Amino acid sequence: MNSDDKRLAALRRLLAEAHQKLGLKLGFKLWDGSHVPAGWPEGGITIALRDPGVVSALIRKPKLDTLLNLHITDRISLLNGSIFDLAGARPEGKVGRLARTIPKGAVFDVVRRFIFAPGAAPSSVEHLKGDEIARDGAPATNKANIAYHYDVSNAFYRLFLDEEMVYTCAYFTEDHGDLERAQRDKLDMICRKLRLKPGDRFLDIGCGWGALVCHAAQHYGVEAHGVTLAEEQLALAREKVARLGLEDKVTLHLKDFTLMEGEFDKISSIGMFEHVGIANHPTYFKAVNRLLRPRGLYLHHCISRRAKKTDKAFNKMPAEYRALVRYIFPGGELDHLGMSIANLERNGFEVHDVEGWREHYQRTTRLWWERLEARKAEAEAEIGPERTRMWLLYLAGCSLAFERGGAMVNQTLVSKRRKGASGLPLTRGDLYQPD
Repeated sequence: MNSDDKRLAALRRLLAEAHQKLGLKLGFKLWDGSHVPAGWPEGGITIALRDPGVVSALIRKPKLDTLLNLHITDRISLLNGSIFDLAGARPEGKVGRLARTIPKGAVFDVVRRFIFAPGAAPSSVEHLKGDEIARDGAPATNKANIAYHYDVSNAFYRLFLDEEMVYTCAYFTEDHGDLERAQRDKLDMICRKLRLKPGDRFLDIGCGWGALVCHAAQHYGVEAHGVTLAEEQLALAREKVARLGLEDKVTLHLKDFTLMEGEFDKISSIGMFEHVGIANHPTYFKAVNRLLRPRGLYLHHCISRRAKKTDKAFNKMPAEYRALVRYIFPGGELDHLGMSIANLERNGFEVHDVEGWREHYQRTTRLWWERLEARKAEAEAEIGPERTRMWLLYLAGCSLAFERGGAMVNQTLVSKRRKGASGLPLTRGDLYQPD
């Protein structure tokens, strides 16, 4: 038996032990075409290892970043299933405790045979990474961070978004899977929460492809302003405004919103705040306060993490979170709900409503994943196979995070604080039982 055969034999033994001890509901396929367990069905959910360098890389650098790198470059792939199936196949019980039952001799045998084994190292995916620490809040930095994510390609986003190109959490008024309907309902809920009315000057911070400002102008008669740093989004949004004949009602601005001038009756920020960075929160909220008229309403919609027992514990960046800002949202940083509320109150706002939309975003990201998976070949032609695999993993991971409560999303309605009546209705019946 030569050295290559001995490596394969050692790996098969270890994977067989892991399969038995952990009670795995999936199999493995190795680069020589063999399966572990040996009788694992061809149609069963399977993790494929494409070359021996995969094992060597994971031994030398056993980190999530290594695993993501190998998946993005298709050296580890999932056959006959999705990441949702993989999550469903997770072993019952404590994985760490079960793993300790695997014979140490089997582990050591694989380590010693693969750690110096020949084989390709993980391919560089530096071209897919953003700058995870670019959070100085400068307009140029903000623009670069936004361009990394949102200027991927308008054609790419069309593959999985709804017809209005809304790239934020949808709102499901009942149990259904109609993304177009859910996004229309979301746009209308935002307008109702802000009590938009004809003549209001309305500002949407991070206006994306213009769906909200156009909806507000068409259906609520407002003078709508949208501001963005994403040039490709802006170009498509301006085309939409012209197509709908809304040039006299909708104005779009390409600039950092902190440089905006004027006063607005209502302001929204829907899924933009995650890009700001915690150190820049005071600047952000002061700018919103400056732009909002007294007793004006502001809707703060953002993704957050759960608060921890201490700020020190909260500020630690888990591996999954670090990967998110490295590959998807450079410069991004999530706060917790209590931090948002405290910052709003410290910066001159009165909090009126907080509504959790976690399960709405779980549904939204799952539908996005399904739509992108169905058009995977088109996505690969548009942005390349590596970035497509990265996005599919991102959308599925987000859906699972929202499902399990690892990530949250909240809508917080506030007014610019003044003494006396807020001007809001005494109940919220108008939101959930509109005429």
